[in-house]
Parts: sequence; structure tokens; C-alpha cells
Amino acid sequence: MKKILTCVMAISLALGPTMVTPQTAKATKVVLPQDVYKQPIAGLTPKQLKQFQNGEKVFNNFWIAVNNPTIPLVWDLSLPGPSGGEWGLGPMFMAANCAACHVNAGRGRAIDASGSLAVQHVLRVSVPGEDPYGGPKPEPHYGTDIQMFDIVTRTDPNVRPGEAEIYIDWVNHAFTFPDGEQLALRQPKVRVEKTNFGPLADKAMLSLRNSQAMMGVGLLEAVSEKDILKLAQAQKAMGLNGRPNQVRDDIGQQTALGRFGWKANQPSVRQQIAAAFSSDIGINSALYPEPNCTAVQKECLQAIRHNKPELRPELLDAITLWALSLDAPVQRHRDKPEVKRGEQLFTDSGCAACHVPELKTSKFEALPQLANRKIRPFTDLLLHDMGPDLADGRPDFKAGGSDWRTAPLWGIGLSKQVNASTSFLHDGRARNLQEAIVWHGGEAKPARDKFVALPKTERSDLLAFLESL
Repeated sequence: MKKILTCVMAISLALGPTMVTPQTAKATKVVLPQDVYKQPIAGLTPKQLKQFQNGEKVFNNFWIAVNNPTIPLVWDLSLPGPSGGEWGLGPMFMAANCAACHVNAGRGRAIDASGSLAVQHVLRVSVPGEDPYGGPKPEPHYGTDIQMFDIVTRTDPNVRPGEAEIYIDWVNHAFTFPDGEQLALRQPKVRVEKTNFGPLADKAMLSLRNSQAMMGVGLLEAVSEKDILKLAQAQKAMGLNGRPNQVRDDIGQQTALGRFGWKANQPSVRQQIAAAFSSDIGINSALYPEPNCTAVQKECLQAIRHNKPELRPELLDAITLWALSLDAPVQRHRDKPEVKRGEQLFTDSGCAACHVPELKTSKFEALPQLANRKIRPFTDLLLHDMGPDLADGRPDFKAGGSDWRTAPLWGIGLSKQVNASTSFLHDGRARNLQEAIVWHGGEAKPARDKFVALPKTERSDLLAFLESL
């Protein structure tokens, strides 16, 4: 386990260039290149800025196991742990803090070597059917995610930590453009090995997910549901079938429009954060108070020795404010001829029908500074059928097995400098933006085919536009 965690830490420290450049033309301070996704929106009050700083600490702080025999059960869990950490890790977990997978608030980085552990990915798992609210039905022994690590004391020292090991084997495909340029594509094949709680259920459905970038999520939550539904209606006239996901709002105890996650299965930033703490770090909260152990995981259940909630309300409030306040970088080099040509080709090819360039926020009580802004996220926040090549076969509320939310494109050209990641699409298979486009199918196939048919110089212009975002 020590070796595995060392691997996680090594990837988490991957950074872009070390030179110092301004984040945007309007910036009044110098921002390190790797920090461009972690900048607050303008107009926060001094109190909010303090809360923003506290939230970033929650994002970065490591969580620490409580069931260590040297730690007394009467320890006050409201006090910070050693080195500023927080108590409550596990019992089952995939990472010890948020920043391990969202390095510098950016996307995960797929390891290129075939047969590697999926250390910055999450493997969703479920069985046919629905939970009581219409969401995925958990696998009976492993729940809805496979956790590779734990803090459980086992009687058998030869049993590996966690629930199982997840490996990615890359299957290569060759692609040739009409003008003869060749492109090497890859597709992940997932292996689940060393399962500690029996084999996966028959017909278990697996979906590999790469970590998503976090900037601008508050602005996306501030877009009104009415405007999102208008986009869906307008797309029908274009022959598209963008649809909202309708998901469980555990905070409001109701059904709500989904906005976040690869299949738009979360309705709000706050719920997304609390759910990630629960499933990925094993940290409970007032919203999700139960441990991340299934009924058959006896040692996992016995390892729970502490009070709850571990994610105390002030910590959840702080990291929620931090995430809501993360600004999105503005487009760069917009006046360059190749970028201008590329933007026109992006529109002419039909990409902008789903990757909608401009939206407007509405009234937003959680953070009024986000209200009434024109933003350029290049998304419609709707589900689209992306065809069989990208399908995971795993439904998620109203999202089918080949449905995915249109990914926002803002800031995408800065991904490499943020944390050395250019792993795109839901499973990180695309190593660059050109590969990501070529994988598009289903509703996006006509736009993809127009890109493929372009001469190489025009494909380069379109890619230059995307790199400017």
C-alpha cells in the first residue's frame, strides 16, 4: 500500500511550467501558471475571501485515520490532526484529500503505461435496476464505487488493502484522416482484480471516470434551469436531442435538474462535494452520515470508532464557498488570425450547437456575486447520446448508457500547465484535443465528420482555437 500511495503522491505533485505569468488581461496580481484554476471571482468581500482561503485548506488538507491504536477514542475530533490534517479518513477510500485527484483544481491524468493502477480515476459500479430515487442500483458487495485503499486492521496480513485493485489496459486503434494524416487512438479496458469481498455480481456495470476540472462550477450552477431547458428545446429544431438529467437532490429532498458529473448526476456543487467526500475519501457529513461500507464488509464496519459528522458543517461551508467562487480563465490570443479562423470553423462544423459558447447567469442566493453575468463555458449542461464507441453501458438517473453531459471547454487549453494533464473525455482516453474530437459519435458524429474532412491546416486552426480557451 505504501508503494501505491507513493505513486499517488508523485502524480499529485506534477506541475506545469515554473515561470510566472498573469492569469488574465484584467489580473492585478501575478499568478503562477499552475494556479490559474484556483483564482477567486472578483467582488468577494473580506469575509468571503477569508472563507475562500479556509476552503482551499479543506481542499488540500490530508485526512487522517482515526482507528490508529495510539489515538485515544476520547480525542476531540473538532481539533485539527497532526500537521494540520483532519481526522476521519476511510475506512475505505480512494484518496486522502481532494487535491490528490483534482491536482491544482484540474482534471485527472491518465497513466500512459498499459496495466497501471487507476490512481486518479474512479470506477463506478452498479447492477441493473434503480435505487429508490431512480439512480444507479449499488453492487451488493462493493456499493457504487471501488475503493482501492483502507485503514482496516485485518487478521490476515496477506489480504490487500481496500476492496479491490483497478487496472487500465490500453487497446490501441489506428485512425487515418482523408488527407492521409494518421492518428493513434487508445481505449481503456478495465480490470478489477484481488476482490476482497467476493466476485462482482453478474451483469455488474463498470464505468471508468477521470477527475474533472473544478473552475467555474459556481457560475454553471448560477445558470437558471429555465435557460437550460430553453437550450434543449432550441436544439430539437437543429435535429439534436439534448436533454436534462433529472436527479435526486438530497439537500432539498426532491428531484432536480442535474448539472455536475460526467452524466450530470449531481444538482449542486455542495451535494457534489459531500458525495465525493463520502465515496472517495470515506468522510461522512450531515448530508451523508453513513459509512462507506457495505453489509458484507464486516471489518470495515468494525473500524468505525469516531463521532460524526467528520466533515463538520464549517468545513463543508468553507469548501463549498471555495468551489463556488473559483473563476474560469478568460480566453487568450483571441485576436490571432488562426484562432479567429478556428472559432469560425468550430461554429461552422456544428460544435457550438452543444458546446454553447455563451450563457448568462441569473439570480443566485448562495453567492450573489455570480448573478447576472455573461459567461463563456462552451456547454449546454445537457445530456447527448455520444454513440457506442464512448458508451459505458451504465445508466445514471435519466442518462442512458451512451449519454454524457456536454463538457465545458473553458480553460481547457491551460490544462497541461495546471497539472501536466491532457487526459480528456470521461475516461481520460484522449491524450490531446484532436483525439477527443475524433472519438465523438452519436449526435456529435456530423460535427466530428466535418472536422475530419477539413484539410490539415484548418484542423490546426480549430485546435488553435480550443487551445486558446
